[in-house]
Amino acid sequence: MAPQALDVVSPSGDRGGMVLGSGMQGEPMTISALRSAPTRIVLVGGLYLARQVALRAMAVGAWIVVATGRPAAWQVLAKAAGTGPDGRPAPVVQIRRLSPVELPRPSEDGPLLVVHDGGPTPQELFPPRSAWQTTVYVLPYLHPQAGATADAADLVLMQRLPVGQAQLAQKIWRLPPHMVQELTQLKDDEVVALGKMLWQRLRLVTTAKEQAILGPIRRND
Repeated sequence: MAPQALDVVSPSGDRGGMVLGSGMQGEPMTISALRSAPTRIVLVGGLYLARQVALRAMAVGAWIVVATGRPAAWQVLAKAAGTGPDGRPAPVVQIRRLSPVELPRPSEDGPLLVVHDGGPTPQELFPPRSAWQTTVYVLPYLHPQAGATADAADLVLMQRLPVGQAQLAQKIWRLPPHMVQELTQLKDDEVVALGKMLWQRLRLVTTAKEQAILGPIRRND
C-alpha cells in the first residue's frame, strides 16, 4: 500500500483520525477525513453511512454544513448537536438548501465538513479550496455523469452495489473482476474504502448512542 493511501485510511494509531469501523480482523480503522489539505470524499450508498460520517466528524470537533434536497432527513444531526446558551440550535450544524452559501472559515481547531447531498450527479457548489475543509458527496447510486467527481475523490466509500453499478465502478476506477464481484457481495454493515493504491474492506461499527440517533446499520434508506 502506498504511503498516500495510508494517510487516508489506516489502523488506529498515534496520529489519530476519525474511526470509521473495523478491519476484517476486528482492528479499528480510521480515516483522515479532516486534514491540512483540501479533501474530497465520495460516499456511494445509503443515508445511514453519510449521517454516521458527519456525526463522527462533529464528535471530533468539526463544523458541519449540509446542503441537501431532503433537509428533514438531516434534522437528527442538528438535534444531536444540542442547543446553545440561548436555547437555539447549536451553530456547529447548518442544514442548507442546494445553493451556494458563504461557508465558515475552516482551521485546524475548527475543521469544516461540507456534505453535498444532491443526488447522483452532484454540482460543484462547495469544492474544497482550503486546508481543513472536506467536501463529502453523497451519491445514492453511481451515475455515468458522476464519473469525474468520483474519480477525483481522495477517498471513496462504497456500500454494496448491484451488478450493473459494480460494472460502472469497474469502468470508472479500472477495477479487476474480483473487486467488482466483491462490491456485489458486501453485507449491509460492510464498506469498501477505495483510493489511489487502496482497496480496504471495512465493517461499520455503531455505538449505542449513535444507534439511538441513527437506528441500526443498513444499506438502503
